[in-house]
Amino acid sequence: MTPILELKNISKSYPGVQALSDVSLSLMKGECLALLGENGAGKSTLIKAVCGFHHADSGEMFLDGQPYRPLDPHAAMQAGIRVVYQEFNLLGYLSVAENIFFDNLPRRGPLVDYRRLYREAQAVLDRLGLDLNPRTPVELLGVAQMQLVEIAKAISSRCRVLILDEPTATLSPKDSGRLFEIVRALKADGIGVVFISHHLKEIYEVADRLTVLRNGEVVGHRDVAGTAIPEIVSMMVGRDMDAEYPFRAELQPNQKVIFEARDVRIQGSSTPISFSLREGEILGISGLVGSKRTETLRAIFGADPKDGGEVFIDGNQVDIRSPRDAVACGLSLLTEDRKNQGLILDMPVFANVTMAALDKASRHGLMRRGLETEAADKYIDELGIRTPSDKQLCRNLSGGNQQKVVVAKWLYRDARILFFDEPTRGIDVGAKYEIYLLLWRLLERGKGILVVSSDLNELMGICHRILVFSAGTIAGEVERADFSQERILSYAYREYIK
Repeated sequence: MTPILELKNISKSYPGVQALSDVSLSLMKGECLALLGENGAGKSTLIKAVCGFHHADSGEMFLDGQPYRPLDPHAAMQAGIRVVYQEFNLLGYLSVAENIFFDNLPRRGPLVDYRRLYREAQAVLDRLGLDLNPRTPVELLGVAQMQLVEIAKAISSRCRVLILDEPTATLSPKDSGRLFEIVRALKADGIGVVFISHHLKEIYEVADRLTVLRNGEVVGHRDVAGTAIPEIVSMMVGRDMDAEYPFRAELQPNQKVIFEARDVRIQGSSTPISFSLREGEILGISGLVGSKRTETLRAIFGADPKDGGEVFIDGNQVDIRSPRDAVACGLSLLTEDRKNQGLILDMPVFANVTMAALDKASRHGLMRRGLETEAADKYIDELGIRTPSDKQLCRNLSGGNQQKVVVAKWLYRDARILFFDEPTRGIDVGAKYEIYLLLWRLLERGKGILVVSSDLNELMGICHRILVFSAGTIAGEVERADFSQERILSYAYREYIK
């Protein structure tokens, strides 16, 4: 049987980087292929070649057995290759229907034929089993609904190959299940699906085969059935990991409290939040989406206004009214949105590393390139940041390496108390493990770390304690000896079922 999509010996290089080396894979009609690999393994580069964003240096591509070499993304779309990226590409002020058919709006003369538009949009939504009004503005939709509108947009015209890039990154388990049902339906319609995910358990829901990339090369192809996760992880990272979540040492009973929040109230809330963090401790924050975890951290850090409360560092009260005040007190906040809030993507690595401590990399008010290079090179080596040089733009780094640059920024600042908000979201299993090891190295230097995560297994794997937020309040605190998903979830839902 002829593959619907076939790649043979695809290679692509950039200055100082061999992104792809002789990559070959195939996708059959009605099949789901899981494309796996660490951040920086070459997945994005390969997809961009398939979608016409750039051309491979060598190799061949075939679509239904015919030579395929798209000149640009529009040509790829015309050929039936559609991709749904992790970052949505929707226009919030337009309706669901207008977004679905934005590239091909039905017209009656020079005007949009809205009757036909809504009718055809409804047909696409019905095909996916989506209970959405095509007239609804996209800005009123939830994240899961936006993700499904992206898929509806992708299949609204002739779609032969659908590429899903981290489609469940922002979805709840229930919404992910709905997405899997849609993928199965698309396979039944004969569409070939490429499924990219860092959540390895998901591939068993929808994928038939898997291909693993490492350092721009194909490590191997496997049938999903009969392939265990440890084997996949070993293929991805090139080594066996002793455990998914390293945990080093319990805290001593008399460990010093280095941070305390007392009766902090985020703006508009009457519920006070109080907690403490000890030296050498990883304190986890769990809770459902909307439980005000992130809002509380931002208020403490001075990024958002608060209606009251006190903050103490080493037992001394500090006045934090802005992020500048927080940084001066030794606090750092690694935001969940590293691309928009943690980095300046169009600036090089060295500039991002030193941006939180410009005084250390300058003399008499002028930046010293030598000091910037020295700082960047130190953390590139210490954190294992994969980059051709410190001059590389952060936009061109993988997600895991971008996260490491954010960490380097606060290490250079010598922050003592680090707030990590979703530190491993969107990065691969190998990079996650490196981040966990980094947290323990920081603790050895006397730091205190607070981690917000939606991944309960992650929190239970790396934390000493977990605070559980529910509807803007701390519903419970769980010590490591008592960790269980049931206990944590019972606290998480407590305020919602009263």
